[in-house]
Amino acid sequence: MAELDSIGYDLIELRHGGTRNRPLIEARIDRRDGAAVTVDDCARVSRALEARLDGSELVSPAYVLQVSSPGERPLRNPGEWRRFVGRWASVLTPAHGGRIEGRIIAVEGEEGSEVAVLEPDGKTKVQRRIPLADVKEARLAFHM
Repeated sequence: MAELDSIGYDLIELRHGGTRNRPLIEARIDRRDGAAVTVDDCARVSRALEARLDGSELVSPAYVLQVSSPGERPLRNPGEWRRFVGRWASVLTPAHGGRIEGRIIAVEGEEGSEVAVLEPDGKTKVQRRIPLADVKEARLAFHM
């Protein structure tokens, strides 16, 4: 979305709900510089989106817009995996035993055959190598 590209944000998820007379638009965003999303970021993005929505025929004039951080952000492509090396991820991969949680150590391999290297407990340095093609779902995970 050009409005967000120009101000340095990625649109992670866009949901539409509510009613016909009072539509709800939920936008989840992330900063391109990797910093945490703040309330000021949400306000900046909200203004950019409102400028496009207000007066358009895309939604009813009585729409409600909610902008927030992505929370447990989905990992959908190799570039996103690489961007978050060092962070924790929760990965659903039935071919490798189901749900695995671990720190992303690296993404290796050629285009189309990338493998995520995860360190499941963060202590023993035992690593799991999971081909991204075998990942059914993956999200960043909060870990303490």
